[in-house]
Amino acid sequence: MQRGEPVIMLSIGEPDFAPSAAVLDAAADAMRRGRNRYSSGQGEPAVLDAIARRYSRTAARPVLPSQCCFLPGTQTALFATMLALLDEGDEVVVGDPYYATYESVIAAAGGRVVPVPTLPEQGFHLGADALARAITPRTRVLLLNSPGNPTGAVLSLDEIAAIGVVCVEHGLTIVSDEVYAELSFGAPFASPIQLAALQEQTVVVSSLSKSHALPGFRCGWAVGSRSFAERLLSISEAMLFGSQPFLQDATAFALEVETGDVARMREGYARRARLVVEYLGRSPVLGVRMPEAGMFVMLDVRRTGLSGDEFARRLLDERAVAVMPGESFGRGGAGHVRIALTIEDSRLVEACERIVGFSGVS
Repeated sequence: MQRGEPVIMLSIGEPDFAPSAAVLDAAADAMRRGRNRYSSGQGEPAVLDAIARRYSRTAARPVLPSQCCFLPGTQTALFATMLALLDEGDEVVVGDPYYATYESVIAAAGGRVVPVPTLPEQGFHLGADALARAITPRTRVLLLNSPGNPTGAVLSLDEIAAIGVVCVEHGLTIVSDEVYAELSFGAPFASPIQLAALQEQTVVVSSLSKSHALPGFRCGWAVGSRSFAERLLSISEAMLFGSQPFLQDATAFALEVETGDVARMREGYARRARLVVEYLGRSPVLGVRMPEAGMFVMLDVRRTGLSGDEFARRLLDERAVAVMPGESFGRGGAGHVRIALTIEDSRLVEACERIVGFSGVS
């Protein structure tokens, strides 16, 4: 856009909700106490304890601090994890559509993405049979993202158990990206670490970026077996030489103290998703369903005769609304666009009205 016209931005998944004042105070207080020196590559004891307690509750078994590593954000945790797990030419199976940076973090570690198609008619849920068909002798990892970006799909514990049977049979490590775990509103969240058969071969990565509206803090972690954590530590030390202690203190506080902000944000995203589904559902040529989690809605534009990329480009040019083409997330996103629920309700309604009135779908 070069006309100076304001654009309604629905393209980026950056929370617009204010973070908890208590978490901000925890970071500021720690900084003032001098918590700004070098730190261990694994993390400060308090944050490792808090992460371990969180996943001990999830797994219903003891998870030790020695199994955890603090890292600056989920993206860094994914990158370091892939470096720890992959050799040149190894394959990583990923449900398609998938988050846009997965290809780069896998390729940087020498790996190759193998997409496993998921269907919009099935809520973009990854199936065990489809996974099994994609596995080759070079497959080493399943990168699982539930709740999913861009789809909002939440796998049930039964679905994860069926997927886990395939992973155990083929000796695959499950890397579970759970950054949206706290934002599930249509289905109960489930993790592979809840299943005893998968606990030793699962690595969970997550952060405060989405759950606590703190993407700029870069506060993330990885949790796995003790042997995995040892491998990850050497990578973390080489990459980072530790992370900021005051941010680790804030993370420990956020994981241990319930302020109500996470619940309010989850309710806000659910409300906005219902708004989008209600307004866009009025169009006879658009397909939209309520996501099960997260901060996005996938809009099916196939009946318009446009690809997701064409729809997004024309929508921006003709109605000044920016969305992400589904093709940005792999072949499985073709014919869709992703709408971010990260603006206030009134502007979101205005964007929906522009989408419905867009000449490409009228």
